[in-house]
Amino acid sequence: MKKVLVINGPNLNMLGIREPGVYGTVSLSVIIQGLTELAQVLSVEIESFQSNHEGDIIDKIHEAFGTKDGILINPGAFTHYSYAIRDALSSVQLPTVEVHLSNIHKREEFRHQSVTAPVVIGQISGFGVQSYELGLRALLSHMQ
Repeated sequence: MKKVLVINGPNLNMLGIREPGVYGTVSLSVIIQGLTELAQVLSVEIESFQSNHEGDIIDKIHEAFGTKDGILINPGAFTHYSYAIRDALSSVQLPTVEVHLSNIHKREEFRHQSVTAPVVIGQISGFGVQSYELGLRALLSHMQ
């Protein structure tokens, strides 16, 4: 059975509360629950991790080396400036899909740039909760 690490970055623990007009009203725990149910249907095991701390995310990416088959990541604001997370993803060389609830290209200009996008196999943004589901499906398709 394939194993996928699902990483959520800063402030995503506040989903459902934080800017519901942008991010929706669904909590991260509900998103992960739905993703877990989808994973069961797709015969894949997922481990979910959320942190507001860059170093913790980097450590988790490093731990995935040799133990996971792929990564699904919503780096949150780290998307736009964390070269350290970008380098961690690059160093473990696991297939990775970047996801975002909102369309980062329709938002403030500083959100248009993703420093992590060049080291992942693809990016899905703007589909709300469905971005995670599409991301998992795309990742599994790439891994087969």
